[in-house]
Amino acid sequence: MYDVVIIGAGVVGSAIARELSRYQLNICVVEKEEDICSGTSKANSAIVHSGVDAKAGTLKAKLNLQGSQMMESLSAELDIPYKKNGSLIVCTSEENLPRLDELMERGKENGIAGLRILNREEALSMESNIADGVIAALYAPTGAIICPFELTLGLAENAVMNGVRFKLNTCVNDIQKKADGFLIITQNETIKSRMVVNAAGVYSAEIHNMVSEIKYAIQARRGNYCLLDKSAGDHVKKTIFQLPDQMGKGVLVTPTVHGNLLIGPTAVDIDDKEGVNTTREELDYLTGRAALGVKNIPMRQVITSFAGLRAHEASDDFIIKEAKDVKGFIDTVGIESPGLSSAPAIGAMVADMVCDTLNPEAKTDFAANRKGITKLSELSFAEQKELINKNRAYGNIICRCETISEGEILEAIHRPLGAKSIDGIKRRTRAGMGRCQSGFCLPRVMEILKRELSLSMFDISKAGGESKIVCNHNKDNL
Repeated sequence: MYDVVIIGAGVVGSAIARELSRYQLNICVVEKEEDICSGTSKANSAIVHSGVDAKAGTLKAKLNLQGSQMMESLSAELDIPYKKNGSLIVCTSEENLPRLDELMERGKENGIAGLRILNREEALSMESNIADGVIAALYAPTGAIICPFELTLGLAENAVMNGVRFKLNTCVNDIQKKADGFLIITQNETIKSRMVVNAAGVYSAEIHNMVSEIKYAIQARRGNYCLLDKSAGDHVKKTIFQLPDQMGKGVLVTPTVHGNLLIGPTAVDIDDKEGVNTTREELDYLTGRAALGVKNIPMRQVITSFAGLRAHEASDDFIIKEAKDVKGFIDTVGIESPGLSSAPAIGAMVADMVCDTLNPEAKTDFAANRKGITKLSELSFAEQKELINKNRAYGNIICRCETISEGEILEAIHRPLGAKSIDGIKRRTRAGMGRCQSGFCLPRVMEILKRELSLSMFDISKAGGESKIVCNHNKDNL
């Protein structure tokens, strides 16, 4: 029997796992997909929000601030990219200036430091490409950018280093409450646990409703994004928001930690909780809205578009608590934006709740630091030469757009929770994320996966399941 089973291996589930791994506990994370970071955590704005717009007194406001304050030191421990670039919330009409004042007051109430309202000239001195219609902006110096893939991977790998077990391709079909804990029934096996933590994202209501008479409902809210080439990466330096509305924080324009430019998201409520398709209508809307905040966006430099889903709950706040009628079952429900920013604080909060029940001893040998995958392109020439002399695989460039070597891909495959698919390699190394979007490197990545995992080419997938790259109904006869 496990002490704790966490359902969901996104950024929230992985943050909880990492925090609980500080204690003498037997912990398991179950995830229905073939890899961690396969849901909301892989498709979002990659922003560490300052927390200026969350309603004062909510969990969103409290945990956003705490998570934002934790993120820089956490990024150093996990060896992941982080940049405090600051943000601007722009205003384009005189009638909306009071809303900008209200946001600043709310931000101050939430404890956000350094806020100030800029006139147009001051905003232009920070960002020369703000739109001609911008008349003022709220500046938040604590806003930052991060890589959501690397954050989730870092948290999960560090949890594994400290004894947490992950079960992938494991879908929870039912949960039964027993006198001594829970039976978590999956398509593979039945797992026993003293406590359960629900971190299932857009499916968190379904997981909760398996055990509780108090029902929740999650609305999947889709956001389309456009990613631009690195040649457009310096079009803005800060994250440029527009005034938020009832559907969220609106369309932003931001640099990424890897040097690209990101535009998005839209906000469309949909019924399909797997509906991560982009639409022409949403992308057209995105382009038009982005131009209200930032001018001359070089949309011809778009290299890909994608969509993600947010888990919206009607209360418009995070639900993080033990189910009232099910002792030992802890929910994290409705974790939408600013969920990525809040994840470290959510992890700490849930760990405290578990510890209040189980009273575990803290480990004396908890290892807080995790070393990420080698990044050849970030090394000096002398360092590259030394590395290649030690291991020739680092001299074999597989992805030309991002300068990713075979050595980096081998690291991605053979480290804890190693990659087993094309997208798994992509999220860990960025091979295939460049201008040609895998046009050159896909066959070469497939060859490495085939060799290292002893797979047939017919078994290699884009993202697990039936997303096969090479199809042949007569493969057994070949």
